[in-house]
Amino acid sequence: MHKEFTIQIQKETVVKDVLLNDLSLALVTHLKKYDDGILLNGKKAYVNAKLKKGDVLKIKIYDEKSNIEPSNIPINILYEDDDIIVLNKERNMPTHPSQNHHKDTLANGLLYYFKDEIFTFRAITRLDKDTSGVVLVAKNPYSSHILNKDMKNKKITKEYFAVVNGVPNKNQGEINAPIKREEGTVMLRKVAPDGKEAITKYELIDENGKFSLLKLYPITGRTHQIRVHLSYIGNPIFGDDLYGAPQKGSMQLHCGCIKFYHPVTKKEMKIEAPLPCDMKKIMKI
Repeated sequence: MHKEFTIQIQKETVVKDVLLNDLSLALVTHLKKYDDGILLNGKKAYVNAKLKKGDVLKIKIYDEKSNIEPSNIPINILYEDDDIIVLNKERNMPTHPSQNHHKDTLANGLLYYFKDEIFTFRAITRLDKDTSGVVLVAKNPYSSHILNKDMKNKKITKEYFAVVNGVPNKNQGEINAPIKREEGTVMLRKVAPDGKEAITKYELIDENGKFSLLKLYPITGRTHQIRVHLSYIGNPIFGDDLYGAPQKGSMQLHCGCIKFYHPVTKKEMKIEAPLPCDMKKIMKI
């Protein structure tokens, strides 16, 4: 979607320096393609134009139409405004299209929701197909740039819930075990001394002797990190047939909460997705 905003100039400077406070060089270059991408006091301006106190810059960032095909798939919206949309992704739904999933993803459903607008799918956080829960999506190039930068700087945090086999030895703890790709595979990961640093904190929420409900806080973001770590400590996730728990039923991993700063208002946001019914049923809660 397109994004417009106005900047009141407070001191002598140049357009490029003002824009690079909040935009990437790629976005600044993108603005130059349009006659109304950069307006100074109502007239087209170039990035080397000089500014003085009292000038007004109006910026319009144009979006481009996505090549993802819309599909009439129900989506569960947790929060939406002009800059972001946060969804509760169903289990067994991919986040975005891939070789074997062209029309049945969260992206396809969101493109249908925005079918009358120019919209490009920009997922800031992603979940595996088998994982349910919160997914944060930017609605325009500006919010995408800000949120991706925050993601890189670890300003976006997530909390997960998992039903696991057995009961952990401790009610809470930290799993600090490096992870690397399994030799000869693209997907599988394993704990290995020469892997990349991986840290997951956990807290026991409930247990019934056979299964436990854990809240998990991934400090790092390695592929399959939670799944690998829980298998490593002897409590694989219920239904995780890749890492030691091939049981009847879907894998029970859910992203229950995301915390971040709004890309425009800078307000601290906390958005939660309720625990799925099948997780409650297994735990009988």
